[in-house]
This record gives sequence, structure tokens and C-alpha cells, in this order.
Amino acid sequence: MVWARLARTRMICRTLVVAASFIQASRCFSTLPMRSSTVNLEGLDGRTVTRLGSTDTDGILPSFADKGEYTSYLKGAGQLPLGFAIGTASGTFISKEAVLTDMSETSAAPRFVLILDNPELFLTRPLMGDLPIKATVIHLTEAPTDSWAAVFTSNKFPGCPVQVGKDRLASGHPLQALVINNKVSNVCPGGDGVAAAELVCSAVADKLKLSGGAKTVLPSSTGVIGWRLPAKELAEDVVPRAIEALQSDNAFAAAEAIMTTDRYPKLRSKTLSDGCRIVGIAKGAGMIEPNMATMLGYIMTDATIDKSKLQNMLSDACNRSFNSMSIDGDESTSDTVVAIASGLKPLSSEDEFQSALREITEGLAGDLVRNGEGTGHVIRVQIRNFPGSEYDARRMGRHLVNSPLVKCAISGNDPNTGRIAGAIGSFMGKFFPNESVEDMSLTLGGKCIFSNGKFVLEGDAVEKELSNHMADAQLDELGVFPEHQRFVEIRIDLVKVEQTLQSLDLISRGNMSQ
Repeated sequence: MVWARLARTRMICRTLVVAASFIQASRCFSTLPMRSSTVNLEGLDGRTVTRLGSTDTDGILPSFADKGEYTSYLKGAGQLPLGFAIGTASGTFISKEAVLTDMSETSAAPRFVLILDNPELFLTRPLMGDLPIKATVIHLTEAPTDSWAAVFTSNKFPGCPVQVGKDRLASGHPLQALVINNKVSNVCPGGDGVAAAELVCSAVADKLKLSGGAKTVLPSSTGVIGWRLPAKELAEDVVPRAIEALQSDNAFAAAEAIMTTDRYPKLRSKTLSDGCRIVGIAKGAGMIEPNMATMLGYIMTDATIDKSKLQNMLSDACNRSFNSMSIDGDESTSDTVVAIASGLKPLSSEDEFQSALREITEGLAGDLVRNGEGTGHVIRVQIRNFPGSEYDARRMGRHLVNSPLVKCAISGNDPNTGRIAGAIGSFMGKFFPNESVEDMSLTLGGKCIFSNGKFVLEGDAVEKELSNHMADAQLDELGVFPEHQRFVEIRIDLVKVEQTLQSLDLISRGNMSQ
């Protein structure tokens, strides 16, 4: 039976989003974008409508009829903060690593590369030909800023742009521009990837005539791992055209340009009571597992804020969102989240700013989860009265939703409650063997299914109700816009702290890439 289900679902991958530490009484936090940081479970079905064309994305996202409606919504919310301009451009390149293994893959006459790794032998291999690549430039139009912060991947094989970014952050260089390319991640490329990243930064600095030079430009790359960055094509063609396209109106084009395997763009925004504005964009669909993942995030604000405070706020926001997220269990090599402030507006409340920053990162994290490669369901797990720490509560949540049997059941809308209880019991037996679970209560879709040491399941009607709950939360794994904000709800009540977790059930199609 298990193998039949596995065959039907092709490949079960593990995905989790954890929203932690700011739970209040009987209310729980949701990483879906809310008007406030807490929301009652009852009535949270993702159908609350925010007016299309609103300048902010606060509130639960509406249900969208089609991709055009979703695009219009994001464009309406994408107004840039003061002091920022964004430009994007597309180009092509030929990669020596992009070799055809099947000549039927292309109808064009193949180009060949000469391989001279052995001086006594040579052979030729057909290349894929011209491949597309996009560059995005974010420019602070007034002056460089010291007020910027960043969080990078914890992967031990960081991409070359990540190495450059970490050096920039550690040395305290002010920033005046960011340059982002998709298609090639510039990770372990076999050449001098750092020099390639710096060449692209120099091209940005030269074209914009930045007084601080390339050191005031921060690079990011996402795409195929192991390929050499086409720095010459970017520096001489794509980046100059992106700079020529700079505009100070909207961030939507950048949200689209940074995508790789994403099926739709992600953008969140918030205007504070004092008029300061925050806009965030992000990409990521695969290789997403704490801490950080195959995702890039850029948060722009015109607020005046101290650099160290911004770094602390960004780290806090990432821990509550991006660092608690997984789509396929693999950590990426290129993850970068940057927050940058032009400082053109006075900030009246740091608390309000921090709350808005959390809301934006949590909203973006929720968007990434729903757009994960092959997403089938979003699962939200609330853990109450856990006997251990917040960290351990997160671990139990991951253990539950990462269970192949649990994910297989949910992907098939099969309310196999024994698998859920079994996963919980497995974790508690391994890590908390002295804690009793006899008083545990377990609900699925608001329906109590386990209480006082026994299952509470009577008749086919209950199973049908639970199955319908899962089916109602199901997503089109190839959808090109977020069709709804519903999720499969699991609630576990144990014994001391309260913790809420949200995760994604994923049926994966094919290989994962950055």
C-alpha cells in the first residue's frame, strides 16, 4: 500500500516553514501575510479580499482568478521607496559546461567546444548554444548608504557572490548598488568566480559613475551550480542595458527578473504610519531548507535607521521566516537576503518598522512555500504545551512534516491519522523518552482525532470530512499564480510552551536547481 502511494506521487520531498516564538494565548501566528502578527485559527481560509491595486500587501492575499489579476495586484503594491531605481535586461551567453547529451534536444546546428584537459588527447562536445540570462540592478540614486544589512547562506560551499558579499559586510563598505543575475549561480565554477563577480560589480560602478567604485556594489547570483559566470556578456552587454532601463516607479520587474524555477514573482510592501515605505522581493522554489535556502531576498526602505539596528532586525526577521523554511531538504549555496535603507525619510517608530519588516519577510516566506517546486499542499502545524525548548518544538514539527509517510498521505488527501501520531511518537520516544504523551490531543482540520491515549474516529463521515479538508487545501503544482491561501491544519497539544509551525507538502517533479 505504501509503495503504491509512493509510485502514484512519484517523489515525496520534505518541506517545512516554521513560524516561531511570538504566540499569544489561544491565538497563533501565521506566516501567511496578516494585518497583525496574530490570527485566530477559526475562519482563516485565505479568502479575505484585499482591494486589488492597493499600495501595500498587508492583509491576507485575495483569491485570484488568473495570472493577470495577480500581476496587477503586485504591480499596484510595488511602488518603490524614495531614493531607489531598478532596471532589468535580458541577454544570452554560451556555456562551455552546457553540453548536449542528446542531439535530439535541439533542432539548431550545434556549436562545439574543444576539450584540452589532457594535452595529448582532445575531443569535441556539442554545446546547447545561446542560453538566456537576466540582470537586475538596484541603484540608490542619491548617495551611498552605510545603512544596509545582510544574511547569507550557512552552506560550506558558498557561491562566489556570497563570499564577496560577506567581505563587503565585514569591512563595513557603504553600498550604492546591487546587481543580480539568474541562470548561473557562480558556485565552484572551476575558474576565478570571485574575480568574475567583481568584474560585473566594476561594470555597474563604471556605468553609474559611482565614486566609491566596485566596492559599493553587492553581487548576487542564482542558477545552475558549477557553471562559469558569463561575466564578459554581463559586464559588456546585459548590465549596461539594465542600467539604461533604470526607473524609480516599481519593483515588479525586478521580482520577475530574479526568478529561476519560480512559477510566479513574489513581492510584499508596507507603508508605515509616518510615511516610510518598505518593499521586499524574493525568489526561490527548490533547494530550500534551514538555514536559508535557494532563495534571494531584497528589502528596500527609505527610512532612516542605524546600520547595527537594521542588521539585528533583519536577522530576527529571517529567523522567523526564511531560516525556518524548507522545500526539498537541501540547503543552497547562494542564499542572500539584503536590507538596504536610503535614509530619505525620518523614522518615528523602530518597533513599527520591525513589525513591518517581519510581516514582509513572513509574507515572502509564505509565498515561496506555496510556489515550491511541485507544491501539493501547505501544512500548518500548531504545537501547544511542548515540554522542551522552542528549538525542540521546531524539531518535532520538522520530524512530523518531513515524514515520507505523512507527506505521502497528505499528498493523496488520505487522512491516515496513524501516520501523524506515529511520527509524533517516534520523535518523543527518541528525544523525550521520559515525557508522557498519554494526555496528548491531536486535531486535523479542526477535528479532534486523538485524545486521552486513543483515536477518536467514528464512521466513514469523519474520514470523508478530513479528506475534504485536505482536498480543499490542495494546490495546482504547476499553477502560475497563488490560487488560494488555504492549508492543512494539524494541532498538537502536549505539556509547557506553545509553538506554531507551518510547512508544505511537496510532490516534486524532476531535478532541483537553484
